[in-house]
Amino acid sequence: MKMHLNLGTRELAGSIAFYRTLLDAEPVKSFDDYALFITDDPGLELALDREPRAEPGRSAHFGIVVDSTEAVDAAISRLQSAGLKVDIERDETCCYAKQTKVWAADPDGRRWEVYTVLEDTLTRNDGDVTCCSDAYPNVDECCAV
Repeated sequence: MKMHLNLGTRELAGSIAFYRTLLDAEPVKSFDDYALFITDDPGLELALDREPRAEPGRSAHFGIVVDSTEAVDAAISRLQSAGLKVDIERDETCCYAKQTKVWAADPDGRRWEVYTVLEDTLTRNDGDVTCCSDAYPNVDECCAV
């Protein structure tokens, strides 16, 4: 079983580069107006459609759960090596779990996190955790190199 997402993007080439880095995969189809990534880890079919007027939701974000902090570190390395802005959170409580994660945004501003859960908690968020809230609807305000 795989999850399928279809995302409209104003900048297809930039989005292909972003998702190539985020997913550590090459698209299986790539045209002037469409690209398709199919991955087993995570189980995902991601379709990108060139849409000049695409307006991604401001309060939504997406995530990839990984099994270890080493996998988060590998994502950090890939994203930074590609010159992407990232925000790194280590051992912080968010959404009732202590997590280590990295945030980055695609060219249309969709926020993505790659994270691992270290342990469940009874506390929703650390006092200073803001990236998984609506406090930063613009990733440039949240994510810095």
